[in-house]
Amino acid sequence: MEWKLELVLVPVSDVDRAKAFYTEQAGFDLLVDYSAGETFRVVQLTPPGSACAIALMAGTDMAPGSLKGLHLVVTDIDVAAAELAGRGVDVSEIYHFESGTRVPGHEPQRADYGSFLSFGDPDGNGWLVQEVGRAA
Repeated sequence: MEWKLELVLVPVSDVDRAKAFYTEQAGFDLLVDYSAGETFRVVQLTPPGSACAIALMAGTDMAPGSLKGLHLVVTDIDVAAAELAGRGVDVSEIYHFESGTRVPGHEPQRADYGSFLSFGDPDGNGWLVQEVGRAA
């Protein structure tokens, strides 16, 4: 039996503001914008090429901005950094780890899972972008 992760809840304080950030700045694709009554709304989006979606929701048990460490995987971290920065996302410098310590710059051999950058949404939910498959 396969078990597929298809949706991750991202707690936000303002669904419209978060939707604008994820579609206009982070470049995610809008799948669903659904409301039921005056208090329930879910906006579902996917990063380009991803099988797993995120759902932006306010008023959940999780505090807005409390989700940290979601990973996006790209084949070229330089292109990803330029795309995000070009759309106005405040991205970190590219970095890697040496002996457990964060060090500026790419992983020296550009090995898979070695180079990272990070960014946050307007509420502070934290994302990591990780380079995988560059040599493929």
